[in-house]
Amino acid sequence: MSNPLSFDELLDYLDNQESQFVLDSVAAHGFLTATVIGRPLPNWMDALFEGHVSEIPDNVIDGIKRWRDSIMAELKNETPIELPFGEDAGDEEVAVDFSDESDIVAWSIGFVDAMYGDEASDWFEDEETAEDVAVLTLPMIVLSGIDDEDPELAEMRKDEDKLVQMANSIEGNLTELFLLFHTND
Repeated sequence: MSNPLSFDELLDYLDNQESQFVLDSVAAHGFLTATVIGRPLPNWMDALFEGHVSEIPDNVIDGIKRWRDSIMAELKNETPIELPFGEDAGDEEVAVDFSDESDIVAWSIGFVDAMYGDEASDWFEDEETAEDVAVLTLPMIVLSGIDDEDPELAEMRKDEDKLVQMANSIEGNLTELFLLFHTND
């Protein structure tokens, strides 16, 4: 790689792209997190850029791979994933932004996009773990707004207290999902 990007340069690239095939840095983090903690997604890079990988500069591809590797290393070192949102989620004095433009919604959309990124990689295929997966991914699904046509999920999304609880559960849920998919127990 002749011109590798620093992490900050990678984030700047993602956040300043006008391409409809490039997620912003927060949504990309959600996407990469899901590819690390969940079922294998063999074509994750292609899914991330919606089949337009050839239009992405090589140094960006390299930076994305290094970023994903660092997320994996965090989990393998039993370090909670540092999420790009939520510094105020546990602070009752500060109202958390759950609008469609918020970081937590963007991150959740990226996560859910990867979760459903390949029909061959069904997170719910194992009957023994399907219920656990559903419970652990519920916060991301609700916060993403992806299933707003579902009346129960739409109702949950209107409950600010429920959303705060869900936001606060994401970090622990990610660890549980990783263990669920990556241990033999």
